Amino acid sequence: MPAADDDELQARLEALEAEVKAESDAKRAVRAQAEAKVRAQRAKQQAERDELRERQTAIVKAKAGNRGRERDRTEDLETALTLARKASDAKHELTKPREAGEKSWLISGALSFFLGPLGWLYAGAWRESIPASVSWLLAAGLISKIVPMFLLMPVLMVVMPLSGVAGVVYAIGHNRHGSRIRLFGDEDDKGEDPRIGKLGAGRGRDDDE
Repeated sequence: MPAADDDELQARLEALEAEVKAESDAKRAVRAQAEAKVRAQRAKQQAERDELRERQTAIVKAKAGNRGRERDRTEDLETALTLARKASDAKHELTKPREAGEKSWLISGALSFFLGPLGWLYAGAWRESIPASVSWLLAAGLISKIVPMFLLMPVLMVVMPLSGVAGVVYAIGHNRHGSRIRLFGDEDDKGEDPRIGKLGAGRGRDDDE
């Protein structure tokens, strides 16, 4: 075969190969463009779903927050009403005239504040006030010999007001129950419970006197 024919055939083969390559490149470009378009659509859809989910979550949180605030306001209102009722009951109890045989909450509170558990003897249950008074005297005598008074002041500043409050409660319980009431301990063997939790039961027999 002449050399000219070989060159012509080689040129045709190269041209065909270039054409095939160009067609393949074009197909790859179209496919890549289509894939990029699909990825963009998917990303857009995912972003829309994420945005919708965030809005729904925000709405749920807002509703939950509103319910929580409403519940808190309701609880605060109930607490305020309860405290108001208790304050009204306490005011009525402390301001009503003292009848014969009743204990003065002022005297009971003052004695219990300045004398500690010794003041409980005025209105408190004997089974609580007597042991507490003895323990108080023994502890005071022992500690006063070991610990300087200025070191005891922070403790007394907490203990004495609490003792005064207990004295007031003892007096109020005595007047409501008609007898000395207990602040501590379990029910007695007879099934009676003259503790502070039973003050509303009315006036009754004094199991400590």
